[in-house]
Parts: sequence; C-alpha cells; structure tokens
Amino acid sequence: MISQSGLTFFGLTSEYRVSLFSQIHEIVFYGKGGYDYNTVYNMPIWLRMFTFKKINEHYQREKEEYDKAKNKSSNKQTIIGEDGKVNIPSHMEKSKTSYNVGASKK
Repeated sequence: MISQSGLTFFGLTSEYRVSLFSQIHEIVFYGKGGYDYNTVYNMPIWLRMFTFKKINEHYQREKEEYDKAKNKSSNKQTIIGEDGKVNIPSHMEKSKTSYNVGASKK
C-alpha cells in the first residue's frame, strides 16, 4: 500500500530494498559459502553491516596485494624481446671476461 505522499506504508522503499538485497547477495556470494541467504536476511542490521564491511576490507587488501605483486613482476626484464629475439641478460653483458686460451706457462 502506498500513501498519498508516495511512501510505502509499513514497508521498505524500493531504493532501500534494492540496497538490502544487493548487500545480502554480496555477503552470500563473496562469503564463499560461509553464509546462506536466510541467515544473512535475518541478521541484525548492525551485524550484517559489520559482516559486509569486513568482507569488503578483505577483498580491498587482496586487490592491493595483487596490484603490488603485479607491479613488481612488470618491472622485470625478460630474456626474449618483443621482436622474438633472445636478449643477453644485463648481468652477463657486464661480466665479459677474457680467458687465456693458450697453454699454461711454467
């Protein structure tokens, strides 16, 4: 039932319902089987908000660690260049040593 002011009477607004069901879905989905729909739906609001916040923080940390590892690996040089040729590693270029090929002198 909708009142003359446009608000639902004894019910949730459509925006709040979408927000609520999205939050429940994300807790169930990203909780990786730790929560079922009925448990999350019947949680006290403060506990549902706390759970949602903790799951969100976990995935934010995971993303930061992934980005950090990705940036570390992108700074490495590869032996095979973009043209498909094998590049000499920089540590081998610098250590060119000359060896005495002749017989040893006594």
